[in-house]
Formats: sequence, structure tokens, C-alpha cells
Amino acid sequence: MSGPPLIRVSGLSKRFGGLTAVEDLSFDVGHGEILAVIGPNGAGKTTTFNLITGMLTPTTGQIELDGQRIDGLPVHRIAALGMLRTFQHNMPFAGMSLTDNVMIGAHRRFSASVVDILLQRSHVLAEEKQTRARAAELIDFVGLGHHLHADVTTLSFGEGRLLEIARALAGDPRVILLDEPAAGLTASEVKRLSTLIRTIAANGVSVLLIEHDMHFLMPLAERIVVLNFGRKIGEGTSQEIAANTAVVEAYLGSSINQLGQGGAHA
Repeated sequence: MSGPPLIRVSGLSKRFGGLTAVEDLSFDVGHGEILAVIGPNGAGKTTTFNLITGMLTPTTGQIELDGQRIDGLPVHRIAALGMLRTFQHNMPFAGMSLTDNVMIGAHRRFSASVVDILLQRSHVLAEEKQTRARAAELIDFVGLGHHLHADVTTLSFGEGRLLEIARALAGDPRVILLDEPAAGLTASEVKRLSTLIRTIAANGVSVLLIEHDMHFLMPLAERIVVLNFGRKIGEGTSQEIAANTAVVEAYLGSSINQLGQGGAHA
């Protein structure tokens, strides 16, 4: 990683009473980098995401986005700075088209006041038209262009995953956090998702993801952070993680070596 990181997590800890969910965690995410956070169930991965995005307040430590401290800021303030996420479960707005769902993701970009909207002033209509066109572009970008005007209830689970990503992209993120994006997807959907994530990163948007599917993850992530019982036990490339004895013993098992040997070229 060259230059200063986009995200810097330093000494991050979160305690719930006597339970420590995350302990003294530090890592960086570069501009346009794909970084994965892995670990067994209960390792602290989702808690880490919730801390970074403002859904939880750290007990100790700090989080910076492009040099600005964001720990303790509310979710909407962090999102306005360009940090957006998806969740483990699809959360579409039922009864609405794909276009309208994606437009909701662009809400922070609207400049019109309530009065402007009620009076349907010309700049409001122009802004809505522009946002609707952008939503259509993003729907096509994630591979759902053929569903442009369909209700979200017609989507498969995997297509719903892609819609979540399109909605996050509508907010013009600098970094997007994906929580188990490959869960429940077919082999062809996983392949399409992998290509999509690479394209997002190639366009300069950093990608931070949690994932359990190592066949999907190892060829994709440029670096991997491994958690176990809330503590970081490894960090590096897929090959370095595959060769890390502590990681293999704690979580991944011997099969990781096969993935690490060919993963970077898959």
C-alpha cells in the first residue's frame, strides 16, 4: 500500500459488560484496496464493521477516514463522509421498483429543501431526473438492467445481494463495506460478484468485506485480516495467511494451503 491509508483503525476495543468482543485491533485500508476480515463465528467481525460505520461506539481506540477521526460520530455523518455498507441479510424496500430502491441510496446527495420538494420546483425535478438516470446506470452496472422497472420481490436472493450493492454505490462511497456478500449465492452469482467487486475497486472505491467462502475470497482479497476471539491473529496476502500456522490452527484448517497456492491467480 503506497501513500496514506483511506481507513486507519488503531487500538480498537469494544466491551459489552464483562465480554470483550473486539480487543486492541489495528489495521489500515488503502485507497481502492480490497481487504477482507475473516474469522470463525463470534470472532468480532460484524462488531468491527458496526464500530467502523458508527452503529456502535468504541470502548477504546480510534478510527480515521482519510485522516479525519470518525469514531463516535453518528451513522449518517459517517455515511455522508463516504463510508457505506451492506448487511448479512438483504433489506430491500418492498413494494418499490429496483430504481426507486437504488434512488433511496442517493438521498444524501439531494440538495432540495422540503418546501422545494412540495412546490415541485424545476431544479428539484431536474435533480430527480438525474438521480433516476444514475440509479438505472448502477442497476445495469451490477447486472440487473433487465429488472430495471420490476418490483424487488421478483428478485432472487443473489440478485437482491447485487441490488444492495447498487444502492450503496448510489451514495458515491469512498469505501464500501460488504458483510458476507457471497452467502447464499450460486456458483455463477459468486463469479459475477467477484468481477463486480474488482471493478468497484478498480474505479477507486475501497472495499472492506467479511466473508466465510474461502474459494471466493482468497483470489479476490489483496490483503486479509484474521480475527479470533476479538483479537487479530494474522494479516497479509492470501499466500501469507495460508502459510500462517496460527491462522491455520485457529480457523482455516489444512485445506487453506491448497487455496493459497493458486488463489492469487484464480
